[in-house]
Amino acid sequence: ISGSGTTAIGQLEAPSELTMPNQPAFLAFVDDTQSNIASDTATTFQYNTEIFDQGSDFNTSTYKFTAPVTGKYQLNFKGYFLQVPTDAEFIYTQIITSNRNYIHIFDPRGFDTSPLNYHFADATVLADMDANDTAHVAVYVRLGSGTLDIYGGNATDPSNYFSGYLVC
Repeated sequence: ISGSGTTAIGQLEAPSELTMPNQPAFLAFVDDTQSNIASDTATTFQYNTEIFDQGSDFNTSTYKFTAPVTGKYQLNFKGYFLQVPTDAEFIYTQIITSNRNYIHIFDPRGFDTSPLNYHFADATVLADMDANDTAHVAVYVRLGSGTLDIYGGNATDPSNYFSGYLVC
């Protein structure tokens, strides 16, 4: 399948499977634990290692994805936390795009262990993004006496990951 000119935009495989090697897609993860996340400040997840980045649209220095074209993007993240302060009023993680924020919030005060050793958070969204809009993930801890850790992983076990692709 060709677009304008002679650039191939996709290939029809047997049996009727379309592959699109130029379609933007990425999967990045945090490979080193981010320790002692302070309360009352938004902290960006440091997705500094890519498993793949089709189109080179994810920046491992700024930890942001930049949409190369206007469209609808499927964005996903999983956060793995250690030492969750159970006296925090709430903790929210969010996928932050140029157009809006998508929030996952939880109240750790109901847990009976202090600090909470392990906790996962995740979010998935079909986000509208314009060309050059950005997306990244951050966590915010409201109050609390302890500090939160964002666990680091590896390519075999990407415990904290951020992924996305252009849907349409």
